[in-house]
Order: sequence, then C-alpha cells, then structure tokens
Amino acid sequence: MSSAEDSITLALQAMSAWEVIAVLLGITYLLLAVRESLWCWYAAFFSTAIFLYLFWDVNLLMESALQVYYLAMAVYGWWQWRGGGSNSQGAAVELPITRWPLRNHILAIGGVVLASLLSAALLAQYTQAALPLLDSFTTWGSILTTWMVTRKILENWLYWLVIDSASIYLYLDRGLYLTAVLFVAYLVIVIFGYRKWLQHYRETSG
Repeated sequence: MSSAEDSITLALQAMSAWEVIAVLLGITYLLLAVRESLWCWYAAFFSTAIFLYLFWDVNLLMESALQVYYLAMAVYGWWQWRGGGSNSQGAAVELPITRWPLRNHILAIGGVVLASLLSAALLAQYTQAALPLLDSFTTWGSILTTWMVTRKILENWLYWLVIDSASIYLYLDRGLYLTAVLFVAYLVIVIFGYRKWLQHYRETSG
C-alpha cells in the first residue's frame, strides 16, 4: 500500500460518526437551499450543532464561534423564508430573490477583509488558534454570506465559491478530511445553485 493510500486509510479511520452525520446534513441543507425549501434550515440547525463541537475539539476557535451564529441564522432564515416578503398590500408573502448593487459588494468585501485582519491579529497574540488569518477570513465571510442567504441575495452563491475554496485548505490542515470533501461537494452545488437562483430571479423580475 502506498503512502497516499495509507494516509487516506488513516483519515477514514479518524472520522467520527458525528462528522459523517454533520456532513450529510450539510449537503442536505445546501440541496434544499438550492430549491428554496424551508426545510433547509432544519438541516442547517442540526448540522451546525454538530460542527460546533467538532471545530472546538480541533482548536478552530473562530470556526467554533461561527457555528453559534449559524444556529441563530438557521432560526432567522426559517422565519424570513417563511414570510419575510410583502406584496403591494403589505401582506406577508414568500421572500423573493434580489440582487445587490456594486456599492453593497464593495462595502461588504471591505468589511470582511478589515474584520479578518483585526481578529487574526488578536488570535495570533492571545490564543493558540490554528491558521488565524484564514480562520478569520472564512469566519467573517461566512457570517456575511449566511445573512445574504437568509435574505435571498442572489450573489451569496458567488461569495460561497471563494469562502468554501479557502475552507477546504483549512479543514485539510486540521485533519477534518470528510469535512473538506463536503466543501468540495459544496463548490459543485454552489455553481448549480447560482444558476438555478439566477433563472428564478429572471423569471420573477422580468
């Protein structure tokens, strides 16, 4: 058996049942989100609760804190998608897909970069956090982008392409191999999700 095969075997043995469940729920969440199904938030909540423990256990402090935010966003997203929009008479309706103007993107990206630099400096000085800059970037980027999902901002899928790509390296470095595989799958689903939401946006706003 080659060294590469040995590494894969050891990685599979190291994976816990909880990580498998969290990964399956994570994929379920994203597939349901692509379909704009309210059930995606139930899968998100339970997947997040498991990941909260897993990330804390491998010393990814910012990622652990992020999971607490995700739990709150799962509840908020469910509430928003359930009736966060309104019609011309002011009655609650299903939240529609919308787009951001360029100014919003500039402010959002600038805010994520600044927050990442500040938190990375604090983590490097006061904690034993692994990969503080990358951990901070994926955390602050995910905070912003998750909120975009709850509001059905179309461009959230493009933001996830960048964040999930960075997260793959982060999880490989920490030995969370199945979680890294999950994020590779996310990249494929994200592309499909963007195309599907774009089509729906054009159909409803045309």
